[in-house]
Amino acid sequence: MKIIGRLLKKTAEIGFKRNHNKGLSFDYQIKSLAYLLDKAKKTDFGKNHDFAGMLKSETMIRDYQGGVPMVDYEEFYQTWLHGSIDGKKDHTWPGKIKYYALSSGTTGSPSKRIPVTEQTIKSFQKTSMKQIMTLHQMDLPVEFFQKSILVVGGSTELNHVENRIEGDLSGILKKHTSWIVTPFTQPSNKVADIKDWNKKLDKMVEEAPGWDIGVVAGVPSWCIMLMERIIDRHKLKSIHDIWPNFHVYVHGGVFMQPYLKRMERISGQKVHLLDTYLASEGYFAYQNIPNSSSMKLLLNNDIFYEFVPFDEEHFTEGKLKDRYKALTVEEVEAGKDYALIISTNAGLWRYIIGDLVQFTDVEGRQIKITGRIKQYLSLVGEHLSLDNINQALEIVCSEMEVEAQEFCVYCDLLNQRHAWTVGSNEFIDTDLFIQKLDYQLGKLNDDYKSVRKASLNTPTLQCVKTDLFYKFMAKMGKLGSQNKFPRVMNEHQASEWKRFLSDNK
Repeated sequence: MKIIGRLLKKTAEIGFKRNHNKGLSFDYQIKSLAYLLDKAKKTDFGKNHDFAGMLKSETMIRDYQGGVPMVDYEEFYQTWLHGSIDGKKDHTWPGKIKYYALSSGTTGSPSKRIPVTEQTIKSFQKTSMKQIMTLHQMDLPVEFFQKSILVVGGSTELNHVENRIEGDLSGILKKHTSWIVTPFTQPSNKVADIKDWNKKLDKMVEEAPGWDIGVVAGVPSWCIMLMERIIDRHKLKSIHDIWPNFHVYVHGGVFMQPYLKRMERISGQKVHLLDTYLASEGYFAYQNIPNSSSMKLLLNNDIFYEFVPFDEEHFTEGKLKDRYKALTVEEVEAGKDYALIISTNAGLWRYIIGDLVQFTDVEGRQIKITGRIKQYLSLVGEHLSLDNINQALEIVCSEMEVEAQEFCVYCDLLNQRHAWTVGSNEFIDTDLFIQKLDYQLGKLNDDYKSVRKASLNTPTLQCVKTDLFYKFMAKMGKLGSQNKFPRVMNEHQASEWKRFLSDNK
């Protein structure tokens, strides 16, 4: 069977050389917007916003930005999306949109129905293949290229609701997976369809010795938990005792640093880490350079990107001040936080996805996710981003040689301070930890340092067992799959969290 591995490895090499330095020109963005406007010009949305006229204009991008407002999910749902969900034809995209991915975001937020068109599915498939080609850089053994991919996702069972089909994005994509690829993926359809996360986890643990895994993909908390349980159940020293060909872990959605030591403990050999920016709304970026902390923004994927500086000039309490003014990828600067705005081949138009990104290399189109628009702390003007928080935690954990595997923070309004909870299974000197954390946040953020001298009181820290975070997710009905624990909690989430911790003392 080595001949198959050699063939696939050679294919990856050819594909990598063909695609690695392509897709960087702004011309791809101009063509993407023109394609989207042309496809949708006869839809209700396109007619209402004169897409046909924009296509004839020499200032197409400027006209588009001036004629279509930027909207979040709630606004877009109220004005347009509900019509597509109800089955209207040619409403926001040509034809009827059949599939909708259920996306609940962080704990406590209601489910969103994100449209997924045939064009969207093809974009996901095309981009997935391009990312696989980047494996060529890792000099992996021939045998690796004929091993299975384990996808730790949500239930692939889809629900038929009136005139649409909805469910987890992984289910929609799996339904459209080629029969050629199916033998190379795990778990089986029968296991993947299981909706109860604990039952699915038990089944995967049971079947794991029968798999020959080369790649694992999914959110770190759930993937690592699965592998830890496999090791415990089958009395292994490392996951490589049963998966010797496991060389690549594809992660995304959360900051990976807090999970690195856990990953090292379960591994018997080096595992290459690949970051990816894949959301229900689209496949936006992936890591194309080994050992990089950034990802290549995909300019030629039928998605038009815009960027709004995340500062006081453009935002007030997480809300846009001007719903029209935004920058293109040609106008951004390195090192600044931007709210990401997308227009896609799923009929999403100037849609505020909620993520904050930062360009680490403008010419190379390299980005990193730095947080969420609504996941930042500004009780008294400290403007503390999730990126600041992640960096500070990483430094303190390294200095104290401890692990903070999970964490969250919220604003204690009554006492004018930040309240932290850290999940760890080892002893942590909480007084020293919060003292160091407070200091590092001040070094990273001048606003924080300033308000700590005046109106922001000393933060508090509580250390709990890591499994309490997962039990809370289970209580909220968000266990497993693509669900992520909210790092920066809003008032409702904080109230639920405090009540939960009180009940589980």
